[in-house]
Amino acid sequence: MGPLPLILGLAVSLLIFRSLWSTWVHARKERDWRCSPIPRFPTDMLGINPLREALKADKIGTLPLLHQRRVEELSARENRHVKTFALRVLGRELIVTCDPANVQAILATKFKDFELGSGRRATLHPMLGTGIFTSDGEVWAHSRALLRPQFTRDQISDLDLEERHLQQAMRALPVDSTTGWTSATNIQDIIFRLTIDSSTEFLFGESSDSQGEALRNGGKLPPDHFTEYFDRGQWYISQRIRFEKFHWLVDNKESKYIHHRVNSYVDHFVNKALRAVAEGKPASPNYVFLEALAASTKDPIELRSQLLNILLAGRDTTASLLSWSMLMLARNPHVFQKLRATILADFGPYTSNYENITFAALKSCRYLQYFLNEVLRLYPSVPINRRIAVRDTTIPQGGGPDGKSPVYLRAGQGVIYSVFVMQRQKEFFGADAEVFNPDRWVDRRSGWEYLPFNGGPRVCIGQQFALTEAGYVLVRFLQRFDAIEDAQPEKEIRYGLTLIVTPKDPVTVRLHEAHAS
Repeated sequence: MGPLPLILGLAVSLLIFRSLWSTWVHARKERDWRCSPIPRFPTDMLGINPLREALKADKIGTLPLLHQRRVEELSARENRHVKTFALRVLGRELIVTCDPANVQAILATKFKDFELGSGRRATLHPMLGTGIFTSDGEVWAHSRALLRPQFTRDQISDLDLEERHLQQAMRALPVDSTTGWTSATNIQDIIFRLTIDSSTEFLFGESSDSQGEALRNGGKLPPDHFTEYFDRGQWYISQRIRFEKFHWLVDNKESKYIHHRVNSYVDHFVNKALRAVAEGKPASPNYVFLEALAASTKDPIELRSQLLNILLAGRDTTASLLSWSMLMLARNPHVFQKLRATILADFGPYTSNYENITFAALKSCRYLQYFLNEVLRLYPSVPINRRIAVRDTTIPQGGGPDGKSPVYLRAGQGVIYSVFVMQRQKEFFGADAEVFNPDRWVDRRSGWEYLPFNGGPRVCIGQQFALTEAGYVLVRFLQRFDAIEDAQPEKEIRYGLTLIVTPKDPVTVRLHEAHAS
């Protein structure tokens, strides 16, 4: 026998030995840690079907429901409520869970055992760079320490900026003087322009002026507007995430051009701020996130990355919340009337004076908070999320015949958790869990079964910012309008999912202007 066959034989033998040794080590750990197997969702050997199903569900607008269907299918097979199971996707075995105990372990009690992982960083980095939502470990801790001071109560309770952009949004809703009604309008477009305009002014000191541009162009944005590039860039990110380790297959000439345009737009403001700092020019009279951040770091790439990370979270989560809110108000007239009566009692009718709509007053308006909680319960902005185990570890539940035993995870194994499914479970929210009912929040204290802003050390630092902005917009809208009609009430709700979930179809409504008192 020559040396080459001998070497190959030894290599194969070593690989087999290594595999057997690894299997034995993991089996022993699993036994010592008293873990038990979990149900497996049936699929093909390579795990190609789950990707096909996900792409199809995304196309028809049912992707969050896909996870719910899998839970229901396994629960029927196992004759119990299955909240944790294994799913093979593109050759990798993933753990999927909607169990609050497991989510708490992943995000809090065993936080150091999990991270976003290199796959997540690779899929988001081309557009977002290295920021708070794309990093792990010390890099993430640095980002959070850098950004957290910018979300103080003083910064998020200044609503003058929001009022300016809200008035611009109101101009996109002209009222017929004879009927008092607006025409049927896709209010979701108006909301997304409102939130990106207010977010860019808050972050950069200058608005993207998407609302004004749309008003000047018959309600449409030109294709080369920053907002169009930003939204399309998110679509590419979401596709890369679905392709897992084959994310590079999604990249093309268009995606690279979009990332370049988005980065160049933000670089303009970063360079402007850094020049002002270098020249000792006075800061803007109003608070500007970028200027405050530039006091802590002069690295232009870091500034751009952190700004894009915050823009993504701040703009899109709020826009998602408000879009679903308008749809729920249009489809639940009794909720609209109750919320409007509460708002009029607390804040009065619609006038140019908004001084009484403060951060504290919005938080104290209980039915408004119940309403926002219920929207976020049924339509969480980030319905599906994931982590990667960085070491051999366990999650507390899901194994064994009753699903009560711990589940063993190898280092490198991915875990998907569905907040969307978790927050619709009857076990936690009653027999009417699928029904929109803000009154369920009266005297309710929520735990890990309700997690619209994540939890643990990575809990969303902009949570109060989003709730304040959404609450303010709803108050002003319901002060001005006393009725809302869904132009397509028979249309089944579909989900448009990129990095956040929004109504896939236009939220087309008519609004009736209240008589001035």
